[in-house]
Amino acid sequence: MPLISKRSAGLAGLALVGALALTSCAANEGAADPGSTTGTGSEGGSLSGDLVGAGASSQGSAQEAWIAAFQGANPDVTVTYDPSGSGAGREAFLEGGVNFAGSDRAFDDEEIAAGGWAACAPDTDIVELPLYISPIAVIFNLEGVDTLNLDAATIAGIFAGTIANWNDPAIAALNEGVTLPDLAITPVHRSDDSGTTENFTDYLASAAPEVWTYEPDGVWPIESGEAAQGTTGVVDAVSGGNGTIGYADASRAGDLGTVAVQVGEEFVSYSPEAAAAIVDASPRVEGRSEGDIAIEIERTTQEAGVYPIVLVSYLIGCQEYQDAEVGALVKGYFSYIASEEGQQEAASSAGSAPISETLRGDIEAAIELIK
Repeated sequence: MPLISKRSAGLAGLALVGALALTSCAANEGAADPGSTTGTGSEGGSLSGDLVGAGASSQGSAQEAWIAAFQGANPDVTVTYDPSGSGAGREAFLEGGVNFAGSDRAFDDEEIAAGGWAACAPDTDIVELPLYISPIAVIFNLEGVDTLNLDAATIAGIFAGTIANWNDPAIAALNEGVTLPDLAITPVHRSDDSGTTENFTDYLASAAPEVWTYEPDGVWPIESGEAAQGTTGVVDAVSGGNGTIGYADASRAGDLGTVAVQVGEEFVSYSPEAAAAIVDASPRVEGRSEGDIAIEIERTTQEAGVYPIVLVSYLIGCQEYQDAEVGALVKGYFSYIASEEGQQEAASSAGSAPISETLRGDIEAAIELIK
């Protein structure tokens, strides 16, 4: 598969047309001291071997930074990550094609019950760790407008196709003083099975059920607007038009216009702090194993300063691997990502929200289960 690194945007590839992979070729560029203990506790620098992951494209920038730092501390380790999408990552993990997956949603109860993780030892549970937390930005490209206030019902109407013009009274009523053009709205959604889509449609279904009457799903549920592959595709499609609107990991919003979402009586713009606040205020999914830390986001909260369209992206691995050496590599890599250093690296590189100390303690306990 093609490998993308900080040194090179295009190393020779093997397969997976159109897929991107992040690799350790960037390890020596701004990476941690190889003699440090990054990612391996007291075993700093003692790990060796190859570690392969795939999944959520939302994690792409963070994975690139994590890989560089982790390999700087462990120069005998090679880590690759293919940001092929959450659905592809979960499928590859199930089939044993990768050692770990990144996913913008946890496996659901039915999938957990089915099991069958090919890379794992028989009858072992998995670990699901919420290690990448980021707001999902509602992005738009509308000449002369940088930000808009929208409530859940209006966002849902736009993406359902019932609000089709930018000067619609529903939009105008929430944006007094903003000049809105008589221009058709072109909503853009993901064409692939995406955890970002599942999180976004979960918000629509929870916060505006009278308008968005579809179940949350990683696959866009209706034929509407324009479809684009991956986060990059959505951002490119929105950037390339006038009157376009979409949704994407906030770290990729760039210079596009963004929506402040109504929560209670205020409109809240996305931020790492607002995203982290809703995660800590949300309950865990019940009935999961000790190492499975799945979060059930409270989309309809009225708490001040909380941004409700948030993506909680997971690192998924086995509690016990068929190959103990792979287990040691996964444990070391996940430990680095969960560390304060790893979380700050992702915040700097990708604009994500560092996990709280309380959540870190639970995640570290789950990582200790890996072998």
